[in-house]
Amino acid sequence: MNFSGKNVLVVGASGGLGREFVAQLMSAGANVYGTARSNESAGNIPDQVVQKLLLDLESSESISTLANCLNSAVKLDGVIISAGLVAFGLATETPSEIDAKLLQVNYRGPRDLLVALQPNLAGTEGAFVLNVTGVVAQTPLPNLSSYSASKMAMQGFLVAAAREWRRSGIKVVSELLGHTETGLSTRAIAGQAPQFPQGLTPAQAVTQMLENLAA
Repeated sequence: MNFSGKNVLVVGASGGLGREFVAQLMSAGANVYGTARSNESAGNIPDQVVQKLLLDLESSESISTLANCLNSAVKLDGVIISAGLVAFGLATETPSEIDAKLLQVNYRGPRDLLVALQPNLAGTEGAFVLNVTGVVAQTPLPNLSSYSASKMAMQGFLVAAAREWRRSGIKVVSELLGHTETGLSTRAIAGQAPQFPQGLTPAQAVTQMLENLAA
């Protein structure tokens, strides 16, 4: 896939994978719009993006504001979602509020944003959605029950949306990525991460995902 001149939104552009998506897309000639949750974290987004945008996936108002802004200002060619939260712990020990937060950030928020942006993408040649879903959406793991559930919810939505939206020319890709060295596990909202084997670097992971998208 030729990204030159393409308008691409990267959700979670301030994170480890998001920054790498931004860097590789800009290197390929794309016009990149990047989101962060706060002004502080937006400082982690490369300054060369077309625009830095604020997005709180826990806020329906924030989601609708961003979607309305983009839908009125730019014709998007693609949306990449690399934002998310993780929590560790036994199913019987995971508080319901943690479960709800994971579902909101990993599924409901991204789902609502994609639905709001779908008309923008529709009819654009080569339009795409790429969501970094994670291998737990396919193989749920112990001590990650709520995290796995949130990712499986998103996976179910993406599989169904892929069938629906291809009629509008939109390619939907759910990347079932394994452990990657982004530091996400060290920022868990609950529990403590186990000792993971060495994972892919963000650069390796993003290169692989963009190659898969182009296939």
